[in-house]
Amino acid sequence: MDCVVGLLDPWWVVSPHQKRGSSMFESTRKSTPIISNFEDFLLDSRLLGPIANLGFKTPTPIQSKSIPILLQGRDLIGQAQTGTGKTAAFGLPLLGRINPSIKTTQALVLTPTRELAIQVARAIKEFSTDISGIRVVPIYGGQEYGTQLRALRKGAHVIVGTPGRIMDHLRRGSMMLDKLRMIVIDEADEMLNMGFIEDMEWILGRCPQERQTALFSATIPPRIRSVASKYMNQPENIHITSRSSAATTIDQRYWIVRGLNKLDGLCRILEAESMEAALIFVRTKAATVELSEQLIDRGFKASELHGDMQQKMREHTVRRLEKGQIDLLVATDVAARGLDIERFSHVINYDMPGNADSYIHRIGRTGRAGRVGKAISFVAPRERHLLKVIERLTKQTIQKMDLPSAEDLNTKRVQTFKQEIAEAVGQDDLEPFLRILHELSTEQSLDPLKIAAALAKKAQGKTPLLIKDAPVQKCRSRKTRPDRPGPKNSQRSGPEEGMEQYRLAVGYAHGANPSHIVGAIANEAGLPSRFIGRIIINEDHSLVDLPEGMPKEIFRVLERTRVCQVPLKLRLVNDQTVRAHTKTKSHTGKNASHKRKFSQKKKARL
Repeated sequence: MDCVVGLLDPWWVVSPHQKRGSSMFESTRKSTPIISNFEDFLLDSRLLGPIANLGFKTPTPIQSKSIPILLQGRDLIGQAQTGTGKTAAFGLPLLGRINPSIKTTQALVLTPTRELAIQVARAIKEFSTDISGIRVVPIYGGQEYGTQLRALRKGAHVIVGTPGRIMDHLRRGSMMLDKLRMIVIDEADEMLNMGFIEDMEWILGRCPQERQTALFSATIPPRIRSVASKYMNQPENIHITSRSSAATTIDQRYWIVRGLNKLDGLCRILEAESMEAALIFVRTKAATVELSEQLIDRGFKASELHGDMQQKMREHTVRRLEKGQIDLLVATDVAARGLDIERFSHVINYDMPGNADSYIHRIGRTGRAGRVGKAISFVAPRERHLLKVIERLTKQTIQKMDLPSAEDLNTKRVQTFKQEIAEAVGQDDLEPFLRILHELSTEQSLDPLKIAAALAKKAQGKTPLLIKDAPVQKCRSRKTRPDRPGPKNSQRSGPEEGMEQYRLAVGYAHGANPSHIVGAIANEAGLPSRFIGRIIINEDHSLVDLPEGMPKEIFRVLERTRVCQVPLKLRLVNDQTVRAHTKTKSHTGKNASHKRKFSQKKKARL
């Protein structure tokens, strides 16, 4: 390629005095000047047209600082939050290193999730539209191997993928990295959080020594520093200030969830807010399905996005959202990684995240690239302390909001109703209807206004136009227990053969029901529902029968799992004594066989 960067010294030549791992985080190079427009970067001129077409006018801080360093062939550690423009920061210099005439993989981008892999690959393709011959291939789990193998055989200059599937192809020999010139690790801290750090190191260990490495991350924990020290060559360090500066474009509010049903509160907010599309965050996969179905039942165009969906369905859902066929997307944190949808005017934390960093990542899905966005959080009284932490981190005050009243909603409904009628009156095909109504009014001596009102009522259907001032459905009082029967055979003492009884620290007083418990155990611990036995729900706790010899890793997950925002604190019940399940019991005969069978099925599932 005719790139200006080709006039520099060969970027892949490493000085014998520059060994990987030396002087990693104490760079002595002079600071790179801030560049205010893309023309001054000395990029390949064929990149400037697509940049302009995509609406990029002024480089973001991470782009301004990263691009000159990467164009010089130096390693880079870029610390910046989601939504700050990191893809262009490494994607534009990366394309400047590609020689289309060589049909080998010359650049690799590692991402923690398939959604992010798809997004990054799409962005790099858009940047390279004026450069003929460059092939960008996304590689991720959930996609058919045949499709990926055919793409790799044709020659992939740039591969964007998740660690697991990249490792599979390297082991198969269907992907070669011997000619690799550049590797980019995107969202490195998320790689660590998702348990991919060893996979990432495995891949880095199989890349050529003479390469350029760029690592981007919102935070740089010690484990990431250790990997950088081992696999990078005296990288330049760039730290863009916290997402709090970018979050000034986001109007942040919260509603205290107390005395009102969350779903009814959400529906009121969705109706009252002027929004184009909203991303609604929940805690579990099961909750995405449940809430999206409830919203659809109430007339909203909603869909879910979670990790168990087949990739084709996930991609189909995102396309429907982009086309405006759905307006509400209910998702988990992991499933929403990599989503960059301009239509998201709102982010709603239906379930609050566990920490402030997750909150910042969530609300970063709106108000991106300078656009104005809104974030609304549903906060339980016991979660108020998290608000203080978030306010300190973002250096902003999150405003408390009141739930829209029935009067507010009725006013808006009436205004909308009037506007729809006024628009219909302005249509030019009303003559047949005018004639019919005139005849009806004359023949039966009916008031034309009453006829119009009757037609409006008929058009409205069963959904009332105005809502009553009565409060929305009340939550159950913590002092009373609902008068509902327990599960069948709940009077039986002790678990059935091959099962053990466990105590959960959640009951009717917290709003729990059997479906909540089954969903939490099945989805969070990956335990098939057929292994879940009898459930007895009491006022402040519940009892559930689970298989004997349950693996310790499942037990540890269930200890931390939440139902109705309450940790389960799973404990084994034995001889009327609640004790921690810290030791594995030895089983013989039928019980041992049951344990082996359970473990084998669990391993097969994983």
